[in-house]
This record gives sequence, structure tokens and C-alpha cells, in this order.
Amino acid sequence: MNVRIITNNRMVADRFKDSYTVELYDISYRDILIKARDCIHEGYRLLSHPLSGSVKPNETPYKSLLISKEKKSLDLDSLRIIEGAIATCDKFGQNRFRLTESICEDFMIIDLSLISGALSESTKV
Repeated sequence: MNVRIITNNRMVADRFKDSYTVELYDISYRDILIKARDCIHEGYRLLSHPLSGSVKPNETPYKSLLISKEKKSLDLDSLRIIEGAIATCDKFGQNRFRLTESICEDFMIIDLSLISGALSESTKV
């Protein structure tokens, strides 16, 4: 499949490393969005929405995104979406909650579920 996963969630990386190209980074939610934006500027397309699910950017430290494996010309729709997501992330500001290991694991599972759904939808196209 012509899909790359960009993530900061080790559960996602562990689950999909044998099936997809997975790039695991030890960076923040916002930095994952920036990493995706940089890829879009290089000509890759965004294949999953960066604000999927009902978890606000300031509530979870984890984000996984699907982008294309192949470079083409700049996709303005992808750029508009990722720039909007970065602006939304900035609007919410930093997380003010103390995230225990258990809470972090719950957020990893939520992110894993969201990206699994996006992957199953992308195989239908």
C-alpha cells in the first residue's frame, strides 16, 4: 500500500511496523503536525485528518498520521488541512494535566484505534 505512518506513539509503531512504512519520532503532538507539514511541502499528500477523533490536541500527547509514500506536486488541500490543524493546536495551548503512565497508555490506545480505522478506510479506496 502506498501509505506512510508518521507517529509518536510506540503502540502504533509496534502494531504496524511489519505491514507499513512507519516513522516513529520522540516528539510532541504539535511536532508530529509540523513533521507532516514538512512532508507536504516536499510533495507528499496527507491521507488522514490530523484532528480526527474527539480528543483535543491539548489533551493527548499522541498523534499518528497517514501520508503518501510517493512525492508529487504540492497538494494545496493537504497543506490547508495541516496548517489549520497546527493553528488549532496552538489555539488550545499546552496540556495542563498531569498524565500518569496509565492515562498515557489510554491515549496511545485511542490513537491506535483512530489510525487503525483510517488505515481500514484507506484500503477501500
